[in-house]
Amino acid sequence: MRRREFWARFRRNKMAMSGLLLVGGMFLVSFFAPWLAPYDPSQIDLKEALLPPSAKHWLGTDPLGRDVLSRIIYGSQVSLKVGFVAVGLATLIGLVVGAVAGYYGGWVDLVLMRFVDLMLCFPSFFLILAVIALLEPSIWNIMVVIGLTSWMGVARLVRAEFLSLKEREFVEAARALGASDLRLILRHLLPNAMAPVMVNATLGVAGAILTESALSFLGLGVQPPTPSWGNILTAGKDNLEIAWWLSLFPGLAILVTVMSYNLLGEGIREAIDPRLKD
Repeated sequence: MRRREFWARFRRNKMAMSGLLLVGGMFLVSFFAPWLAPYDPSQIDLKEALLPPSAKHWLGTDPLGRDVLSRIIYGSQVSLKVGFVAVGLATLIGLVVGAVAGYYGGWVDLVLMRFVDLMLCFPSFFLILAVIALLEPSIWNIMVVIGLTSWMGVARLVRAEFLSLKEREFVEAARALGASDLRLILRHLLPNAMAPVMVNATLGVAGAILTESALSFLGLGVQPPTPSWGNILTAGKDNLEIAWWLSLFPGLAILVTVMSYNLLGEGIREAIDPRLKD
């Protein structure tokens, strides 16, 4: 019944449904990229360098004559992969830290939360830049580094939920029946604490995509010839006056994707607790 109520509230939110449809469309584009892309995204043809949008190349070509539409389509795979793997890692770490801190409290909570506060003192993007600069730029390093530097919000959310839930009657009843700490955490507390985590994870995907694009734009992310929206924007920066399409179209792809996940996350948040709408 709760799922039906959630879906009924979510479905009434037109902006949330728009976000869901756009996110679903991104998944389809990413999955069917080999069939949707009209050209090989790495195919170089210097004779067709920096061609404007036309019937042959709908979104134009880059300085090496590669089709921009094909590179944007394949770049969606990179963005979604980075977004979901990085957020998955961050959520996993945050769940463990927040659950342990919230359940045991005392000095355990004090130590873990002070570590969280310490991590929050460092600007995340500059911390990512510092770590990436020491490592070989690659998609896997980016995913791991983003995940390892963005779990603190999840930890604080889960801790707050656990501090509230562990005093409830159903937890006391399970404890009285002899349930172990691990069973209490996994079977009784964690499922009831997942609602805000879901919202945070959805919004976190948008943040991870933005971070990956920024790193690739700076040359510290996904390395050419692998297409990503960030490194397409780099080519656009270098040819802004003569090739506007290199900046416009990948920028729109990033904008639409991030907006879609934000709309979806806000829709989930309002469907879970309609009181938050105001």
